Amino acid sequence: MGQNDTAGTQPDVFWGGYDQRMEAICSLLHVNENFDILHRQIEIGGKRASLFAVDGFLTGAVSEKVMEYFYSIESTDMPEDYNEFVTNFAPFVDIVTMEDQETFIHLLLSGMTCILIDGYRQIIGFDFREYPSRSVDEPEKDKVLRGSRDGFIEALVPNAALVRRRIRDVNLIFEIQKVGKSSKSDVAVVYMKDRVKKKALDEVLRRLQSIQVDSLTMNKESLAEVLFPRNWCNPFPRFKYTERPDTTAACLLEGSIAVMVDNSPAAMIIPTSLFSILEDANEYYFPPVTGTYLRLTRMLTSIVAVYITPILLLFLQNPQWIPKSFQFIQIEDDINVPLIFQFLILEFAIDGLKMASINTPNMLTTPLSIVAGIVFGDYTVSSGWFNAEIMLYMAFVAVANYTQSNMELAYALKFFRIILLILTAWLDVYGFIIGSVLLVAALLFNPVLGGRGYLYPLLPFNGPQLLKRFFRVSLLYSERQGNS
Repeated sequence: MGQNDTAGTQPDVFWGGYDQRMEAICSLLHVNENFDILHRQIEIGGKRASLFAVDGFLTGAVSEKVMEYFYSIESTDMPEDYNEFVTNFAPFVDIVTMEDQETFIHLLLSGMTCILIDGYRQIIGFDFREYPSRSVDEPEKDKVLRGSRDGFIEALVPNAALVRRRIRDVNLIFEIQKVGKSSKSDVAVVYMKDRVKKKALDEVLRRLQSIQVDSLTMNKESLAEVLFPRNWCNPFPRFKYTERPDTTAACLLEGSIAVMVDNSPAAMIIPTSLFSILEDANEYYFPPVTGTYLRLTRMLTSIVAVYITPILLLFLQNPQWIPKSFQFIQIEDDINVPLIFQFLILEFAIDGLKMASINTPNMLTTPLSIVAGIVFGDYTVSSGWFNAEIMLYMAFVAVANYTQSNMELAYALKFFRIILLILTAWLDVYGFIIGSVLLVAALLFNPVLGGRGYLYPLLPFNGPQLLKRFFRVSLLYSERQGNS
């Protein structure tokens, strides 16, 4: 049963006398059953009061100072009007007045400290909360050689502060939404008011407001699936994710929209394209020449990683096509296992080793990696299962996958590499052509939310923007182009 359904079976906490309202709140929150729901009866200026809070979100130092001030209020000074009390006797900056039950439930369970005072219909809320969180360390998957070393965490307010620190502009807007009937997850839509495309922003807000789900179980991934339902057969990502506040700030200044979900350390960038997903923060922390080299290397490596094994298989199936200068690629040892099965087994074995490394305790990672390297690199070849040449090319593919910071894109390229291998082994050159056509079609027909196209600025064509996607230009030149 959802939280609203439960609330509907209880007396309204904003109706009746003080005792009746206090009992209604205790019944609604199941105070006697929940060990982490705090309820304390106090006295403020001669008036009875009840304090309600969630233990895990309450900070002791600040709340202690406020309560000390409340205890010092004399009964003769206590006003009868609630607004006068808030104005003159509430020694805190972040205060919320609650006048309906739904708001009260949401704010209390979000971590605010709520105080019910006898004689006042409204409930006053103090934002003493401090969510359990880790430090803003650099993301493991999105590191840079130079530049900022901070990253998003699982709390929305500190993440917003990391962006605010970089963009000190009144046009930076954080618009909050609640998604999920039970979870009521906080979702922030972040944009620059003077740069965002109004049509794209309206579409994002409309879709967020129309979401009907019980909860965002997997935070940003759950939101992505309900925000923009995707065709299951197209693995290419439709959103760009980043855990770096500097990357998020740069995208906002370019007119993009960032969607940030509480409990998630990543921001979702909308709209996006394949070229923006391929970008990496390292390219912007080096001079333009170095940044361009890194960018072109990453793009070329991604293309080679997709096609190197299918092309090798195609040539090995048709040795007459191999030029004399490349005769060395032929396999001279005995082939005991068909080449296509060698490739597929190694494709799955590499992913198996990745999953094993994730679940391996840190103290065992190094010795087990050495053992796995020896076994797969030596004994599998000498036993006749795999040929040394196949192991070499698959080793390159395994390493090349890590040039992409976006894991979803890396796996999309992997899936199409496997499709190319299977079709090439089955239909030879025609299979290779069909697989390439499927790859291009998946890129062409992968829709994006609020953008000009997944392959923009290639399709639709925009020459200056396309050159900027390949060649990293200086900041001064980029601003001049934007002004023009």
